[in-house]
Amino acid sequence: MGLTEPQVITIAEYNKLRENTESYLEYIDGIVYMVPSPSTKHQRISSRLHAKLFNFLEGKECEVFPAPFDIELRTADDDQGDQTEKAKVVIPDLSVICDKTKLGENKYVGSPELIIEILSPSNQAHDLVKKLNLYMQYRVNEYWIVNPFLNTVQIYGLNEEGQYQQVEVLKETGVAHSDILKGFSMDLEDLFK
Repeated sequence: MGLTEPQVITIAEYNKLRENTESYLEYIDGIVYMVPSPSTKHQRISSRLHAKLFNFLEGKECEVFPAPFDIELRTADDDQGDQTEKAKVVIPDLSVICDKTKLGENKYVGSPELIIEILSPSNQAHDLVKKLNLYMQYRVNEYWIVNPFLNTVQIYGLNEEGQYQQVEVLKETGVAHSDILKGFSMDLEDLFK
């Protein structure tokens, strides 16, 4: 029995699909990806990171948005011509947004400064490969991958050539620091307790 190729649909078909489901769906290169329901540990980690980021950003120009919140990735080059087939809609676990002019009622159109994804068993390859490359392509300045199974945090930052380089890898202990949000850090023991 062979594997079937995913069906490619238009952004209009994706939007119609979204109207008729309560599932969280992402849209990348014409393919729809279902966002898995988070585990209890996933939600605890997300809540701790959200609370820490929310408190850190209070009174500053940037704001943190937890899932589910749509991010329609765009670059300045994308702002020219027809957008229907270039659209990429993702639902990161946490997004830090500083350019609030691109905030809409139900989504953000652009590239957040920082995205944090917390791995689930069914989406590891999606977050570790597809989204890493996608976020790099759309110039998300910093990308954190939190692995609740191994209690690790991997931090990637854009270098001068616009490529991700691994800035930090921590396992179980230590303090994760953001280069983009100067002064923001998260103790891994607090994160994974």
